[in-house]
Parts: sequence; structure tokens; C-alpha cells
Amino acid sequence: MFSPRIIPVLLYRNGGLVKSVKFKDYTYIGDPINAVRIFNDCFADEIIILDIEASKKNSVIDIQLVKEVGEEANMPFSVGGGIRSLEQIYDRLQNGAEKVILNSAALQDMAFVKEAAANFGSSTITVCVDIRKNLLGKYHVYSHKDGRSADSNYLDYIKRVEDAGAGEIILQSVDNDGVMKGYDLKLYESVSKEINVPVVALGGAGDLHDMEKLWNQSAVNSFSAGSMFVYYGKMKGVLINYPQIDRNEFRRKFRS
Repeated sequence: MFSPRIIPVLLYRNGGLVKSVKFKDYTYIGDPINAVRIFNDCFADEIIILDIEASKKNSVIDIQLVKEVGEEANMPFSVGGGIRSLEQIYDRLQNGAEKVILNSAALQDMAFVKEAAANFGSSTITVCVDIRKNLLGKYHVYSHKDGRSADSNYLDYIKRVEDAGAGEIILQSVDNDGVMKGYDLKLYESVSKEINVPVVALGGAGDLHDMEKLWNQSAVNSFSAGSMFVYYGKMKGVLINYPQIDRNEFRRKFRS
């Protein structure tokens, strides 16, 4: 029976890990390599590492960081942050990353997504799409780099990402980032029924129940989160963790 993926997302900023709330209000979490070791011990399915300042600074996620993670990680990992050339993709794949994540580069030039998929294969190219609601409650594609709306037709944009050859789409709710009150079910249901590539949900998960609820109300089969894996308890003390679950019991929680 198929088992959904549960994926910790680590946000890298100024040399360390942080956690944000709605893309601001950063809290320092710790050292990235130490976090990878903990997730090794917890047998995490995979991890995602995003340099959230790279695009704004016109830099790229540090190759030395990717190399160190590659040497330490026992699970597949994806990296993103400022990647905008084939050479940068190649270097990060060569240093252990299973997939690279594009965001601003896709917003600026969808042809680059197509070129990257043609050169490295769709299975290695993931596009992260940040979604935010406007004052009228309408979804739109949001640019973290520019701090503004990038495309008012979010479904059209996501379909263009799929058509360009992305093998996976991380769909992130900016409004739910860090709140730990559940995924935006309406958002993921609207997208997952329109495209054929895997969708990774990100933004809002507080526990496994939130993941189960989304699974049962959409076609999403991969669940990622940040706060859920770095905070513990009602007071949200910083403690990197991963759910210790019986895999057979976990599978039974989800429909086949």
C-alpha cells in the first residue's frame, strides 16, 4: 500500500536555520547539519532545505552547505534558493541533492524550467509556488523576492509550470506559514485536481491529523512542514523532532 511522504522543511538564513510566520518574524532554530543528523536518527522520509534570502541577495544556496548535507544525510534531500543556471543545478546535484527547487527563476523565465527539465530530467526539477490571498480572498502567486503579487491567475501559472516539465510542485500557503492550524484545504483541492504531477503541501500543518485531513480531501500525497518539526509543546519550545509512527498503522490512517 502506498505511504504518503512526510517532509521536514528547513529554512536557511544567514548561516543558520530559522522558522518564519507568514514569511516574517524569524526565530532562530539552530545548526543545519545538526538538524540533518537528528532527522537521520528519526528516519525521515526526505528533507527540503531552502535558502530564503538567496534570491533577494542575488546569491544562491551555498554549495558547501549542500556538500555537507550530502555527506551527512541518509535520506533524499532537495535544495533551493537563488538557483537560476544549469551550472548551479549541476553542481548541487553532483554534491548530493536529489532534486533542486526553483521559484524566482520560474517566475522570471518559465523557459528556464523547460531547459532544466530537458537537461536533467523532470524528476530532478521541483518548482515551489508561493500562494497568498488578496484583500478579496482570491488566491494569487506571490513573489517573495519582490514582496508582491506575481500572477493573479494561480491555476494558469501552475499549469504552465507543469507544462514546462517540472516533475513536482511545492505549493506553499504564505497565509498559513508557521501558524500550525492546518492546511488550506480549498487551495490544495483546487490545484491537485487540475494537474497530474505530484503536489507537495506546505504551510499550516500542526500535526499528523492535519496531513490526514488534507489527504482525504484532495489528491495531494506529500506533506511538508516547518514548525511541526522544529517546535514542541503548547509553548512552542525549539526542539527538532519527527513523528515516531508505526508505518503499518500510519498507512491504515490514509485511504489507499
